[in-house]
Amino acid sequence: MTGVLLIDKPSGPTSHDVVARMRRVSGERSIGHAGTLDPRATGLLVLMCGRATRIATLLTGHNKTYDATIRFGWATATDDAAGERIDAPAGPIPSEAAIRDALDRTLGEFDQLPPRYSAKSVDGQRAYDLARQDKPINLKLSRVSLRQWDWHGQDGDLVRVGLSVSAGFYVRSLARDLGETLGCPAHLEALRRTQSGPFDLAHALPLAEAERLGADVENHLIPMAEALADLPAVRLSDQGVIRVRHGNPIGPQFIDGQWVTAVGDLQKIRLLDADGALIALADLRGGMLHPSTVLA
Repeated sequence: MTGVLLIDKPSGPTSHDVVARMRRVSGERSIGHAGTLDPRATGLLVLMCGRATRIATLLTGHNKTYDATIRFGWATATDDAAGERIDAPAGPIPSEAAIRDALDRTLGEFDQLPPRYSAKSVDGQRAYDLARQDKPINLKLSRVSLRQWDWHGQDGDLVRVGLSVSAGFYVRSLARDLGETLGCPAHLEALRRTQSGPFDLAHALPLAEAERLGADVENHLIPMAEALADLPAVRLSDQGVIRVRHGNPIGPQFIDGQWVTAVGDLQKIRLLDADGALIALADLRGGMLHPSTVLA
């Protein structure tokens, strides 16, 4: 069972819980996910099954889009609705114009402080473990980007926005920081991930449906070649397939069709067989394609 599986995660289970449940019902032991969703968050969770776990690094760095609901009026210890309420002086609920202006000023790249209750590693320990023990946490700023935002409405202290963000962006931190900027503490009330790179929630299976399918969920897997369709590709000759499977570099004589001539720095090239299946990922060096990850 090899490929990428898109799951619509409900509120409640952790991302690890979803992985464990799919391992149990599918019979496939090698399953991972390409980016954690908090337990309360819902929406798109990208799972990699079988040999697809070996392309994890190419799937975890994608930009993400979210539908977020932010509540103004008080902060919480976890920066979301699951945490203990922190009562502090609060100004009036910000106006739509003030919130829009604050979001506009957040656009682009900036340094973001992750939540204390997060999976960030601090001196070899998870930040949330230190936070639960009430130990000091020296969190480092992360360089992230708010690429776009869309206004979805305001109902009293609740504000709904759509967000397009870089990998590693914490929407909980955005909610917390907006509250501090606008003089009215805030936290993330609800979050739903709608996109991760090329993957869209519209094509995801609800978790309950995926569990019901069991091993038949294999019919819903996205092939690795398609999951990495944003990478350049060449098609191998039969002899080229043999050489690549043995880890040997290849030149144009082992390609059926056009040779790849220019790629971005450090960009991987897909090596496909005659049927379009992904055989390996390669680097272009010295006019040769050098397999870096052999997958079939």
